[in-house]
Amino acid sequence: MSKESENKNQDSNIEKNQNEDEHGPSASNEDVTFDYPPIKYEYLDHTADIQIHSWGDSIEESFEQAAMGMFAYMTDTDLIENRDMKQIDIRADGDLQNLLFKFLCEWLEVYGTEDYFIPRKIEINLFDRNELRIIARGYGELFDLSRHTQGTEVKAITYSNMQIHEETSTHDVYVIVDI
Repeated sequence: MSKESENKNQDSNIEKNQNEDEHGPSASNEDVTFDYPPIKYEYLDHTADIQIHSWGDSIEESFEQAAMGMFAYMTDTDLIENRDMKQIDIRADGDLQNLLFKFLCEWLEVYGTEDYFIPRKIEINLFDRNELRIIARGYGELFDLSRHTQGTEVKAITYSNMQIHEETSTHDVYVIVDI
């Protein structure tokens, strides 16, 4: 291999690592297929904002569903294709409510800083309740107004009336987002 070719490969690896350090790994998923999870969230009326109620067979699934519900409020996620993957790695202090808050905020930041990346599927790969850490991947694509419907953009996540009910078989989560 020529010296010039080696330098190009090295520069490419440095750029890839810098991108991964900022927002985790990213990859093209155009050849990857999988089933999308069933919808386990709903929107509840709330003065000037929207409340997302999500549920699942585990608290992890309820967190995933809350994030997917947030994105589904911004666009019809049935039109989102699996073209890209983004990964987040977050830690929180305190309790599960703070972890949920940081989890949703991080996905909202990925949306705002990654050219409007919309995941259709989010899966948590690590949920450590002792360290209050989540590693998750989102599979989707960049929002394109020519192909996607425009809903209402979520501006921020709030702590207002945030609830996590692990004692129920459905592991209900309630979060209000600012629109």
